Amino acid sequence: MNILQNIHAVDVHTFSWCMARKHRVGFTRIGRAISFSADGPLYALLALSLWWLEFNTLVLILVMGFILERCLYFLLKRGFKRNRPAEALENFSSFIIPSDQFSFPSGHTSGAFFIAYCLSKFFPEFSVLLYVWASHVGLSRIFLGVHFPTDTVMGALLGTACAAIMVGVLV
Repeated sequence: MNILQNIHAVDVHTFSWCMARKHRVGFTRIGRAISFSADGPLYALLALSLWWLEFNTLVLILVMGFILERCLYFLLKRGFKRNRPAEALENFSSFIIPSDQFSFPSGHTSGAFFIAYCLSKFFPEFSVLLYVWASHVGLSRIFLGVHFPTDTVMGALLGTACAAIMVGVLV
């Protein structure tokens, strides 16, 4: 348990450093838009568009992969039950209302890295752009005050791993 306490202490310190930055207000405004770009309904629109364009294998990967990713995501959320920064830290409130109670892992970050990996496999010329976007989704979740840094790191690993599994199985 001591290692988890040490990780949490470093996480809180890093989070507090992010929140103390003088440009945080600007990051928060931009972060809302970036975070919104990783909302689930937009992924459904992406899949429908790709299906219409007859990228059927990619659509199958996205659908099956998101089922795997969401199942693991919910298991981890319910298993760890890590409080969000607003509940874990005194005198802190986030800039948005999170969609659920627990913080670990970041679902927005997981979904963004899942999409970045999958689309990069089919459209490699957009890889850098996709991963920059996914990284900014993770950062936006921190600057919006709804996740600690390790929540987003774990989200990135979860999304990438689920995408790699599905691409490996279905391609």
